[in-house]
Amino acid sequence: MIVFENIERVYFIGIGGIGMSAIARYFNAQGLEVAGYDRTSTPLTDQLAREGIVVHFTDDPELISGKYNNTNASLIIYTPAIPADHKELNYFKANGFRLWKRSEVLGLIIADKKGIAVAGTHGKTTVSAMLANILTASDKKCNAFLGGISKNFNSNLVLTEDSDLMVVEADEFDRSFLSLHPEVAIVTSVDADHLDIYENYENLKQSFEKFLSQVKPDGKLIINQKVSLKLPEGIEAYTYSLDNNKSDFYATEIVREGYLYSFNFVTPKGVLEGIKTGVPGLVNLENAIAALAASWLYGLDSDALKTGVSGYKGVNRRFDIQYADENKLYIDDYAHHPEELKAFILSVREITKSPLTGIFQPHLFSRTKDFAGGFSESLSLLDNVILLDIYPAREKPIPGISSKIIFDKLSNKGEKIMCTKDQIFRIIDELKPQILLTMGAGDIDQLTGGLKLKMKG
Repeated sequence: MIVFENIERVYFIGIGGIGMSAIARYFNAQGLEVAGYDRTSTPLTDQLAREGIVVHFTDDPELISGKYNNTNASLIIYTPAIPADHKELNYFKANGFRLWKRSEVLGLIIADKKGIAVAGTHGKTTVSAMLANILTASDKKCNAFLGGISKNFNSNLVLTEDSDLMVVEADEFDRSFLSLHPEVAIVTSVDADHLDIYENYENLKQSFEKFLSQVKPDGKLIINQKVSLKLPEGIEAYTYSLDNNKSDFYATEIVREGYLYSFNFVTPKGVLEGIKTGVPGLVNLENAIAALAASWLYGLDSDALKTGVSGYKGVNRRFDIQYADENKLYIDDYAHHPEELKAFILSVREITKSPLTGIFQPHLFSRTKDFAGGFSESLSLLDNVILLDIYPAREKPIPGISSKIIFDKLSNKGEKIMCTKDQIFRIIDELKPQILLTMGAGDIDQLTGGLKLKMKG
């Protein structure tokens, strides 16, 4: 990265974000001085501090160390989720610093690597983490920037000097993935999302197609059979699916063993038998096919493929079993889009016939406004629905938009309840669910510890 060769220190505005923190860890590992701001303290920012990264939580330019006054030796990185009136952001703008988006920096980091970019409106974190685990279990090895905390690596960053392979998530938010020019691209899904950014679905599709056009010459594309995009000429393209035999890669002989699965992996040149998943859910079996396909194209042998998939332990908040015994099951998931909710709930339905009780926290006013009907339809697949207030994240309220517009359209067979977070534990005491799901991308994960105790109790 010649553009950063004189950099001595790096400052992050929004350092606690999952993508930002991975890059902070990367520069920290390079021996640079790293610091930053975030709005709230979290277990992730606590861990960054333990790793020697200085983090503060008040938007105040006075708290920025004077070491960062050198515009030539300081790299300033920000997340697009930071509001335009942020004081520290405007301090750096006013003092002649060039500000870099996270995605721009990630693009430069992988520019001289063999980049494998995983794109999709859902599934990309799991596929990326699975792929990183499979490659790491082989003699290929890899580096990886992940959109979640991998349980295998206990981090969202994987670094090694033994490989020039670099697995990254290609995030469609704010068109971030257009900063990437990978050697291999995977597309898991292209569902309508981020319409506050794209305005309509056609613009979203065109952005994905632009991303695919940036795959390096002689590169490869692995795309979900269900995704319809115009592919660039000259690209070596493969399709994958859970079990569609019209795909280049798919599974056969799928057998559930408890919460997990065994299956055969079909490739364009034969069948690899007897693979076992390490995490539950048919949705994750389909994700495994994508990760296996990329690994197979890199020439991994059957032992490495089997070991990498069966040894995959998952990512925090992705089909994350919090508690399980003979009678009860509690799973937490990051699902925050109607299609993600549907895939998650149906995957749970496949492993248990017991009634499902789900707690959902909508994420963003704009997403709730755009997809209220879809949320209601997906959540109605549950028996009992508990609906929390909208988590606003970066947004201001939109008049007339609240969780009630989802609630009013619910058609589930059992209870439906609207409540605040501080009412949850009382409601769970009353319902005494056998199977409990928590879903959402906001701060619903703050409830998991208490809910785990309730399910044990």
